[in-house]
Amino acid sequence: MVAVSLHEVINPATEAVVDRVVRTSVAEVDAAVARARAAFPAWAAVSPGDRARLLRRFAAAVDADGEHLASLEVANAGHTITNARWEAGNARDVIDYYAGAPERLFGRQIPVAGGVNITFHEPLGVVGVIVPWNFPMPIAAWGFAPALAAGNTVVLKPAEVTPLTALRLGHLAMEAGIPPEVFQVIPGQGSVVGQRLVDHPDVRKIVFTGSTEVGRSVMVGAAATMTRITLELGGKSANIVFADADLERAAATAPYAVFDNAGQDCCARSRILVERSVHDRFMALLIPAVAGVRVGDPTREDTEMGPLISAAHRESVAAYVPEGAPVAFRGTVPDGPGFWYPPTVLAPVEMSDRAFREEIFGPVVTVVPFDDEADAIRIANDSPYGLSGSIWTENGGRALRVARGVEAGNLSVNSHSSVRYWTPFGGFKQSGLGRELGPDALSCFTDVKNVFIST
Repeated sequence: MVAVSLHEVINPATEAVVDRVVRTSVAEVDAAVARARAAFPAWAAVSPGDRARLLRRFAAAVDADGEHLASLEVANAGHTITNARWEAGNARDVIDYYAGAPERLFGRQIPVAGGVNITFHEPLGVVGVIVPWNFPMPIAAWGFAPALAAGNTVVLKPAEVTPLTALRLGHLAMEAGIPPEVFQVIPGQGSVVGQRLVDHPDVRKIVFTGSTEVGRSVMVGAAATMTRITLELGGKSANIVFADADLERAAATAPYAVFDNAGQDCCARSRILVERSVHDRFMALLIPAVAGVRVGDPTREDTEMGPLISAAHRESVAAYVPEGAPVAFRGTVPDGPGFWYPPTVLAPVEMSDRAFREEIFGPVVTVVPFDDEADAIRIANDSPYGLSGSIWTENGGRALRVARGVEAGNLSVNSHSSVRYWTPFGGFKQSGLGRELGPDALSCFTDVKNVFIST
């Protein structure tokens, strides 16, 4: 008899065991990939209209199950119920958006001499989607929805600590009529399941979201078989506040650009850059705004920030705020069980400080002054990352100049929005490769075939 390995799923707000999930073995990964490969020709041959109808049914099933999915995410990931409902809705909307793709996956007719030249977007085959623990539900959909829409089969590996919503999405896909071999969810350890997906010669594409360090190893592993990759990796984004900005609004919204999901967000604006002439005034507005962030039971409707994902991650975050750190403000957290860490503002800090340079992935923000527009761009770009950021100014020309100057894939002016499912999302520099969401994602799941017909 083969021993079954189980992983205990822990509620990060209570430290109670929520469920026990069987870990997938290497042999089981190989079997899943074999099923997906065998199912690929038939799925790719499904008419665009029928594939679209199946995806619309899938989106409807997610919609009907939205409250259940949200409650699973609260228990499994410690997300606030408000955020979890948004995440379930985002997964639904992403699937629904890509349900429109099969009938619009257009090629081109290109003028040539002596014949007709046409192009086709051909699906790749088996796609491996490796999902992180910070936003398990929406990020899963960002990978599998366009992959399925383009005619690929998908093997999805959720993060070991947060598998519950991915497993539920797999069941909902089957209920909607998507064949079980076409979309498979296989939980397990990254070093086992994720690594085998990266190494497997029959996996034609890997979509990975996670740390830049692990992303590098995915890139190296995929190179051996020339497997295509989309990488969405780390970030250390800047929130740039100019003197002419609406300072009250910029300060009031800044905490939520960092402390949403307890700072466990690659888009977190964890470096606030403030024009020197208004630095003190901005700080006077920022501290009460941070103090107002409601940290507590994620099942409560009024909670704005929940716990960190694990005790180990809490220790990692705390290491960035050692004894003697320049803490301008530290919030409070609930007593008792749970992996809590308070919203924390560090100022003044040097640009050489670890907390300013490295991705903390927790509710810690640093504040530094800048002198002028060029100085703001220089500081913002002084990072190996380039994922997102915000620019606060009432000067339209400055907004465009700084947006063009900052090396990041997703910027917002006078807001903190990074992700809309109908627009592209991805990073510059070491924040990743390729684009997810919007119309751009489909090109990452197809190859262009060029056909010349002599006349």
